Amino acid sequence: MSKTQTPQNPSAADATRMALVMAALKLFGRQGFDGTSTREIATAANANIGSIAYHFGGKEGLRLAAADHVVTTIQTVARQALGNTGPALPQAPTPEEAEAQIEAAVERMVGFMVARPEAGEIVQFVLRELSTPTDALDRIYSGVFEPVHRRLCQLWAAATGEEAESERVRISVFMMIGQVVYFRIARAAVMRRMDWADIGPAEVGKVIGIAKENVAAIIAARKAGKP
Repeated sequence: MSKTQTPQNPSAADATRMALVMAALKLFGRQGFDGTSTREIATAANANIGSIAYHFGGKEGLRLAAADHVVTTIQTVARQALGNTGPALPQAPTPEEAEAQIEAAVERMVGFMVARPEAGEIVQFVLRELSTPTDALDRIYSGVFEPVHRRLCQLWAAATGEEAESERVRISVFMMIGQVVYFRIARAAVMRRMDWADIGPAEVGKVIGIAKENVAAIIAARKAGKP
């Protein structure tokens, strides 16, 4: 083992590993995978460059570790509103219960995507991966995108009486998620157009309120059989 790959005690090793993951998440999102050097990552993490190979086997392994961090973070947020996002609902909710759970999920999504600073780095990283799909995107898709979207479709179906895997429901859920993500992707434009100096708790509350109103209106229209 080289001097640059000397093992650390467990707590120091965990701290170094997390610092490298967070630095990679930020730099890969801002500059792209190819546009970021391992030296830049090590410098941003205040770590020895050899620690990347020691902990992750190299730059590609670090990209996968960053993807796993995205999955873990978003799964944690999703479970707060949706519980276990397994392939089937644990029990059939009433339409009212399903709608309440969808609204809770929207509130959690806004609270995370709009309010929490680290969400910006996660979204930038994911957008980079979406533009040039790799194994990292496969991990994010199978770990977050597919199970969370499927669970929301199941709840949407329970709330409206529609078929969960119908094209109409899947598109509707994507649009529901999209209205939230926009406030992160276009944050600077939103703040300028709204004359907001920042998006703090008061602004987040307004976004949550209208997002939930939109969801309730669409569900009500679907229940009434409107196109």
